[in-house]
Amino acid sequence: MRLLALFIVFGLGGSLHAQYLWFSDSAFRAGAPNSGRLWGYAFGDYFHKSHSDSLGRGGNNQYTNVRQGQDEFQFRRIYLGYDYNITKQFSTEFLFAAEDDFPGGDVLANNKLTAYIKLANVRWHDFLFRGNDLIVGLQPTPAYPYMTESLFTYSRPVERTITDIRRTPSYDLGAGLQGRFHSKDKSIVYGYNFLVGNGTGARPQALNADVYKWWYGDVFIGLLDHRLIVDYYADYQRQHWMSGAHGHADRQMSKLAVIWVDRQFTVGAEGFVNRLKQCEAASYSRGIDTLDGRATGLSLYAHANITGAKLRAFVRCDLYDPNRRYDNSSYSKYAALYGVSTSYEPNNKETFLSAGLDYSPAPQVHFIPNIWYNRYEGKQGGLSGAAAHDYDLAFRLTFFFTFGKLYQNPAYSYYPYMH
Repeated sequence: MRLLALFIVFGLGGSLHAQYLWFSDSAFRAGAPNSGRLWGYAFGDYFHKSHSDSLGRGGNNQYTNVRQGQDEFQFRRIYLGYDYNITKQFSTEFLFAAEDDFPGGDVLANNKLTAYIKLANVRWHDFLFRGNDLIVGLQPTPAYPYMTESLFTYSRPVERTITDIRRTPSYDLGAGLQGRFHSKDKSIVYGYNFLVGNGTGARPQALNADVYKWWYGDVFIGLLDHRLIVDYYADYQRQHWMSGAHGHADRQMSKLAVIWVDRQFTVGAEGFVNRLKQCEAASYSRGIDTLDGRATGLSLYAHANITGAKLRAFVRCDLYDPNRRYDNSSYSKYAALYGVSTSYEPNNKETFLSAGLDYSPAPQVHFIPNIWYNRYEGKQGGLSGAAAHDYDLAFRLTFFFTFGKLYQNPAYSYYPYMH
């Protein structure tokens, strides 16, 4: 943080012309050399936990193991970033983030919130051919940051996307290619986003253990003046790779999103299948067996204007099954293995519901009263009571503000507008 402070001070200490270049959003968007923009956003809530799941299920969720009756003011994310054009062909992106992540958030030993480096990359515009960019460093992944997280406007300030809840990485350290192109009349936009990364986010990979790269790919098309958007995403990562009958374990996700985006309303669906090969252990009469899993999820989303962009309503429903191959007749209980263990706990289905209003007195300021509900359904045979069905419920007033740029609509995103 001291380095960032010095960076800002040096920028402010320059001539008036330098200040214009360093801090002008219009100059930055035009690709002017030595131009940049400081930006950021934050969101948090006042929440009241009205009901708690008695078994503490949903380990990836915001309110797992928060006791019933608890209330709190909290920040869930604070961003401070800087984008800079070195030349018209090269640009950089830096981002500091402090986030309330599971299990304890980004905190110091004294429990104070702290920031870490989330993005740090250089972009080579028009690499090899026009419209193709090479990005090297810590960068957003193709999984959802450029697409459904932005198109489903309230997904991130209210709750992560359905694949983000399962901890598919939103950023990674690696090398990527992004391409975006238009038809001659510009009514159609299409492109791709490919990345190979460490699969460890901002954490350095282990140098004394087997490490398996995460491979990401995304292709999209926007039709009817970019209003109808179809996006297909896939990824792959080994989890364990040794000789033997159960030695080869990997995960492979396929995801499809179809979304209608408009100034008046947005409606869409995002569904995924994650093949978890040899990633689950199941108990039976003679011991434990290693099995394949198949997790599925479907997210349905809509928001609509009530009074222009000043007042909106939104609703979202997620249906999630951690293993469609769950076999109660042969096995008593399942457990996840390897890197999927915290994200794909296999014994409980989940149904997530969120609804609320967004009051925006200014385009970059939002107050969002909303309901957060997650229901758990045990998949084991013979369950009753809370083990069969229980839920988490929170009532919240979310606040969300941005400055410097409207982060949900970066220049390299795939859709035309949010407001």
